[in-house]
Amino acid sequence: QVQFVESGGGLVQPGGSLSLSCATSRGIFIISTMAWYRQAPGKQRELVASITNSGTTNYADSTKGRFTISRDNAKNTVYLRMNSLQPDDTAVYSCNARNVRGDFWGQGTQVTVSS
Repeated sequence: QVQFVESGGGLVQPGGSLSLSCATSRGIFIISTMAWYRQAPGKQRELVASITNSGTTNYADSTKGRFTISRDNAKNTVYLRMNSLQPDDTAVYSCNARNVRGDFWGQGTQVTVSS
């Protein structure tokens, strides 16, 4: 069983910034590509950003240049720094770990961008 501790969601005004974090177990973290996905009401879940266990990153075109994904291997934690947030960024953001065992998901944290 894989558990995630996600934090950092909340309400922010357009143009503002927010940081998300997701911590999981050491045994899972060190073998996993970590990622953030999001799902807005009425839309399908989409990949926001991912980072491999060697540090290679990938971003959705809509977030490239505004969002930064990083991981701290000493803390078993993946982060997502979100800058220049827009109302279209409003969604439930979920942490994901992918490894040889499969895909594993956090419970999700709400991010709302509104004035």
